[in-house]
Order: sequence, then C-alpha cells, then structure tokens
Amino acid sequence: MLNRVNRVALIGTGFVGSSYAFALLNQGITEELVLIDINKEKSEGDAMDLNHGLPFAPSRTKIWFGSYKDCDQADLVVITAGANQKPGETRLDLVEKNTKIFKGIVEEIMSCGFDGIFLVATNPVDILTYAVWKFSGLPKERVIGSGTILDTARFRFLLGDYFDVDTRNVHAYIIGEHGDTELPVWSHADIAGTSISEWTKNMDGFNQADLDQLFLNVRDAAYQIIERKGATYYGIAMGLVRLTKAILRNENSVLTVSAYLDGEYGQNDIFVGVPAVVNRKGIREVVELELNEEEKEKFTHSVQVLKKTMEPVFKK
Repeated sequence: MLNRVNRVALIGTGFVGSSYAFALLNQGITEELVLIDINKEKSEGDAMDLNHGLPFAPSRTKIWFGSYKDCDQADLVVITAGANQKPGETRLDLVEKNTKIFKGIVEEIMSCGFDGIFLVATNPVDILTYAVWKFSGLPKERVIGSGTILDTARFRFLLGDYFDVDTRNVHAYIIGEHGDTELPVWSHADIAGTSISEWTKNMDGFNQADLDQLFLNVRDAAYQIIERKGATYYGIAMGLVRLTKAILRNENSVLTVSAYLDGEYGQNDIFVGVPAVVNRKGIREVVELELNEEEKEKFTHSVQVLKKTMEPVFKK
C-alpha cells in the first residue's frame, strides 16, 4: 500500500492563488496540488504551466485542475477566491459580497467529506475566516486566516531596512484586524534580543517620527501597491506558503494568523490577527502577549470595528 501523501487544494487561481501555487512548487512543500476555480480554462492553463516547471523544481509535485470532489482527501484547503479589493476600497468594504461567495464554496467542500484544515486569505480575512468556521462546523483550531502575517512581514522588512539589519533577525508583530485598525506591538519589538528603544539610543539623528511613519507605511502598504500595480500578491503568497509549511511539517511555528479568541486578550467570539503556534493540527495555542495600556486600547478598538462590521452579516 502506498504511503499517504500531502494534498493541498487551492480554491481560486487569480493573482494570489497562482502566485501561491508557483511559490509552493518552487519550495517543494506538498506532494499534491489541485487547482479549483470557476474559470476552468485559466486553472487548466495554470496547471499545465506549473507542470512544465517540474524539471526545475526541488521535488516532485503532482499538479492538476480539479473540482470540489478532490477536497475529500485534502489535508489543507487554501481559499484565495473572491472579489478583489479595488483602488480606494477598504478590505471591510468587501465583506458582504465575499461572505455570500464563501457560503457556497464552503458548503460544496464540506459536502465532499473534507476533514482537514482551512486556510483563508481572501479579504476581509478576519471576517471571512469567521465565516468559514461558521459555515464549515469545523473546530476553531482547524480554521486559520492569513491574518497579519503579511503586515508583520512588512513591519520586519521596513525595520530591518531602517536599522540596516537582516529582516530575519528582526522580531516584531502587527496584531489586530488585517486592515486600517491594525497596530504594532512596539513593547515587544526587538532586534537580536535588543529592544527597538535600545537600538534607537545608539543612532545619530534618530527621530521618533521616522518609526511612526514606518508603521503608517506598513498599514497602508496594500493601498500603495494597489495604486501602482492593481493588486498585491507576491508577499501574501509567500506568507501562505510559510503557513502551509508550518502545518504540513508540524513545525509548531509562531506566526501572526487570524485565530479564534475565546478569552485571550480579553476578547471572545472573534477571529483576529495574533501570534499563534501553528502545527499539523492547525492552531495549537494563541500566544498572549503582555500588551501595554495603549496597545490594549488599540487592540480592543480593532476588535470592536471588526465586530461592528460583522454584525449585519452574522445576526444571531
């Protein structure tokens, strides 16, 4: 009998989905990848194109265009389908139309007997992750949103650039809504174990306004990129691959994902971006950072904005 292999089902092969598939193939993370999209010709073309790159890939991956039926044996279903964010439109503006799209998708997947983990990337990601949890009936630890994984990556990159240090040695988190109310956790930001405030003491001509602007560039990065090229997809695709690797390889990695809070940070019944330990079972646990008073207030505000936006869609 053949050994069981990892299967990832990708729902949606637009900019984000196809970039994720390409990055996944390049890193050799899964043995099987099935592409599912309402645009059959586009997905078939993507499958053909990706297969032609297999001679250059680090390991063999079986890639094909499929249907929801292929989700029955999937370990992970990654959803990138949905309406895109348009110039001038916030992520929260997308909530109603994408919630309707997701209801149909999730019901189709669950009717095929899927019993794995959902990974959601479509915006507004925190609300749509909650929707997937509600529509699927799966345990909360097996529904994960990309959350603030990309915002955290942007934060680490810009801090590394500012202090001229490798971004991989920067440890800092963005938490809250993946959107306009997100916040930086300055109280826990460090480079190689040394706090950011200590680093700034040794800098000639340091100006606090530089760090304030740095965070604004993190928060508004999507708007800046959309204005220039119409959509963001490379960064989030890499983030989704990182999450896929943490799940399939049972890494117990700490990543800032959209996780369900059940009392953590004083919040309940919400999916929102926080650091969490991710492994083969999904979210093992939420990492509860000790926030200062200002950070607590901003995080609470972020949660309240999400709940207010969700209220018309998820009426009791």
